[in-house]
Amino acid sequence: MSLALAAILWAGKLAIGARVMKGKILVGTASWTDPGFIADWYPPKLPATERLRWYAEHFNLVEVNSSFYRIPERRFVERWCEQTPEGFTFDVKLHRFLSRHSTKPELLPKDLRPKASLSGKKVELTPALEEAVTERFLKSLEPFEDADKLGALLLQLSPSFSPRKNSLDELNHLLTLLKGRRIAIELRNRKWVVGEHFRDTEAWFKKHKVTFVMVDTPTNPHFMIMPKIDVVTNPKLAYLRAHGRNTRGYIAGRTVAERFDYDYSEAEIQEMAQRAENIVKHADELHMVYNNNASNYAPKAAIAFQNALVKRHPEVTPNESSQRETVYA
Repeated sequence: MSLALAAILWAGKLAIGARVMKGKILVGTASWTDPGFIADWYPPKLPATERLRWYAEHFNLVEVNSSFYRIPERRFVERWCEQTPEGFTFDVKLHRFLSRHSTKPELLPKDLRPKASLSGKKVELTPALEEAVTERFLKSLEPFEDADKLGALLLQLSPSFSPRKNSLDELNHLLTLLKGRRIAIELRNRKWVVGEHFRDTEAWFKKHKVTFVMVDTPTNPHFMIMPKIDVVTNPKLAYLRAHGRNTRGYIAGRTVAERFDYDYSEAEIQEMAQRAENIVKHADELHMVYNNNASNYAPKAAIAFQNALVKRHPEVTPNESSQRETVYA
């Protein structure tokens, strides 16, 4: 996928019959530093310092995954901005502490650790510490905001966060702290969207203007596998993450590569392209992120997805007035 072809997907108007729908589709992968990418996708002798620049020649979006484990240092964020072209977008995964995952003190900034109360070896979530961590996290992202490269903040909740034990209103304090940013929330417990819970979940997302993260996953009733539900809760931004369809790996995999070890077929890519077209009818922008990150499967799928969109709409032509404006007509 050339940079020129990738640019075609940045923004556009899609005309089907007499109906015209505006929408922008950004495509990328969940991280650009996965070991499989380095082994099987990047050119063998490409220096590590050049990988993001090379990645940005193929895609216009990436998720920052390392921020889930540690708050990124500002100097790294500045460097990422320098290595990517104008208009490139970074979606940033919020820290695991904010995502209600069990967190050891050493994963917090050193100066915030004394403020942490522990339950066993894990940090307890308190309003004061949540505010301190959020403030530090947002401070580190300022270079993204200054460069107009910050996309969505992705809150990937723990599977243990369930309607049986929790309420979505527990996130209200965090949403207040993040006010003014685009927030996308990925639920990892399917009970939020089955039966009577789905109506309340959808209503909460719409009330708070938060983006419900849609997924592509295996088809299985296991509580950690979310069903394929397409719902746009924030018309300004839709978000779709493709985790692959490896049921055994998703449930029992011990590593990220094992959980999301799946190579999408051409037919499945076409299916995803159709799904994306339907979603973007209802949103100004769609972030399409491939998270099937074993080997080179994610970038290969993302490139195939881009090609599928262009093939399905050969009439697409870049608008010469702006690389970010594309007309589907």
